[in-house]
Amino acid sequence: MHPTNIGEPWMWVAFIVFVLAMLAVDLFVLGGRKAHRVSVREASSWVFAWCMLAMAFAGLLWWYLNGEFGPEIAKVKTLEFLTGYLIEQSLSIDNMFVFVMIFSYFAVPPELQRRVLLYGVLGAIVMRAAMIFAGVWLVSQFTWLLYVFGVFLIITGIKMLVFAEQQPDLDNNPLLRWVRRHMRITNGFHGERFFVLQNGVRWATPMFLVLVLIEASDLMFAVDSIPAIFAVTTDPFIIFTSNIFAIMGLRALYFLLADMADRFHLLKYGLALVLVFIGGKMTVMPWFHMPVEWSLAIVSGLILASVVLSLILTKDKSAEQSQAK
Repeated sequence: MHPTNIGEPWMWVAFIVFVLAMLAVDLFVLGGRKAHRVSVREASSWVFAWCMLAMAFAGLLWWYLNGEFGPEIAKVKTLEFLTGYLIEQSLSIDNMFVFVMIFSYFAVPPELQRRVLLYGVLGAIVMRAAMIFAGVWLVSQFTWLLYVFGVFLIITGIKMLVFAEQQPDLDNNPLLRWVRRHMRITNGFHGERFFVLQNGVRWATPMFLVLVLIEASDLMFAVDSIPAIFAVTTDPFIIFTSNIFAIMGLRALYFLLADMADRFHLLKYGLALVLVFIGGKMTVMPWFHMPVEWSLAIVSGLILASVVLSLILTKDKSAEQSQAK
């Protein structure tokens, strides 16, 4: 029988220290506090670094579990981490489209985007940690919630398929309207600052509104993505580490792909199908157990197919536009 929680106290402490150290490096060493436009080279370097760190973590996890529990458990738990990481990374990419929309709506200059996304990552870590531990506790007490999660993911996936092309109306966003009614908002940006003093009165800047919407979007996507990983594992350490690796790499991925977001227009459909697949997997668990390897292969296939098809179709469209000119 596989252990349901492989996370020893020292493993939790070591991982949290690692995350805090990486955030400190970003903030204090690599210019995270300085407003600057993130280049493609810088973003690609960070994307590569986070992918390699996730793979290195998977290798260390396998090495430790192989010595403690044997090769079978080491294989299963490592595959659970990799599958969870892929699912969370894939679903978090949908955040990228929302970030593009938010920054465009507020006309945030590229050099001012990095810091607000860093705070968004910090908020997302806190929110997801709370939701993960709450979800693990609820599932341990009420196992039937897994089937509720499954139905919820199927419905969410179907809604994503139906409304994939629909853009949210930020002008009528209830949260944004509430904040604007209850706070003083300056007309323009004041660098990366969220609040400023004017004539002794504290005013919020539009950058604060951007942060509020980014945190709200993180919360909404967490509601979708966290139940999804319960289809793979209920191990809190695996769920937490795979989520955090996906979140930490999201900001760099945004800066790498933001200018090409239109080229991945079919990715939303791929993500919707991933949710439907995961939800279906959870609802049939009493009658059919799908190996983790199958889940990893199917999720990878759906994401890869949607990316490749997006690139092919946009390439053909670009060629037609060039010929028309």
